[in-house]
Amino acid sequence: MTNSIKIARVIAQLTQAELAEKIGVSRQTINAIESNRFVPSTVLALKLSQLFQKSVNELFQLEDTD
Repeated sequence: MTNSIKIARVIAQLTQAELAEKIGVSRQTINAIESNRFVPSTVLALKLSQLFQKSVNELFQLEDTD
């Protein structure tokens, strides 16, 4: 799975720490999501979707190997 969280975050002019605070996780969690080392829970994906006003499908994309 890939994602466009970093792009959405930069467009919103948020640091990783600011985004983490807004959705109630650590900065390290945001870093891991952006680096594709961590797949967020459904709840976390929905929080990101709501915050960025984008669908989950716009933020997260399945790869052929998924």
